[in-house]
Amino acid sequence: MKISKIKKTSNSKYNLFLDNKEKILTYDDVILKNNLLYNREIDSELLNKLNIETKYYDIYNKCIKLIGIRLRSEKEIVDYLNKNNILEDQKKEIIINLKNVGLINDKQFTKAYIMDKINFSNCGPIKIKNELKEHNIEDSIIDNELNIIDSNMFLNKIKKIIDKKIKSNTKYSDYILKQKIMTDLINLGYYKDDISYCLENIKVNNENLIDSAYDKLYKKLAVKYHDKELYQKIKIKLYQKGFSISEIDEIINQKIN
Repeated sequence: MKISKIKKTSNSKYNLFLDNKEKILTYDDVILKNNLLYNREIDSELLNKLNIETKYYDIYNKCIKLIGIRLRSEKEIVDYLNKNNILEDQKKEIIINLKNVGLINDKQFTKAYIMDKINFSNCGPIKIKNELKEHNIEDSIIDNELNIIDSNMFLNKIKKIIDKKIKSNTKYSDYILKQKIMTDLINLGYYKDDISYCLENIKVNNENLIDSAYDKLYKKLAVKYHDKELYQKIKIKLYQKGFSISEIDEIINQKIN
């Protein structure tokens, strides 16, 4: 088989037209690398080589497009290559080439990942670090990039989350709400000391909450209990909800009188 014509396509590839009416769609790098001039003879061995190299550039360009959407860790690219059954030698070559042109850089990926999590999620530093470790990022890289971040950024995020939870709270007492906030923020990956610091001067107004809680309990329990037993049951339930004895005694006295 011989090449009778080479024509560029609209997607920056090239069609190699053969004298047997077949054609090969490939890249300029493959053409130059193999010196595919007009009338160049193509045997089965060269044809197989062209197919392998074309597949290499197909995947390489797809990797570039993936990284163009957002930065990727080396692990993400390796996982993508594994899914596409790339030969081990080609996989290594793609990774090396992407590193050489700066498209794979775990330090830059880590920096961008941290800022995205700070700006677009409620994740704390512990959770961010654990997620980055799933990308096989070295601890030293993660720690260095997290240490650059102003600690006030995470404190401000904690305060915003606390404010939002307090404003939306309709049933939890001061004590219970703070315990719940502590648990939620720890699960989001914030340090316990930072959470405690932000919760220190927070005071939930229990007055309306205990009033509402009392009314609901009275309506529910008055069907079954009466007089002293009823108020004792209400007292126990309110205590379980985190209200103090003094608060409970006060609301019961108000309601009775």
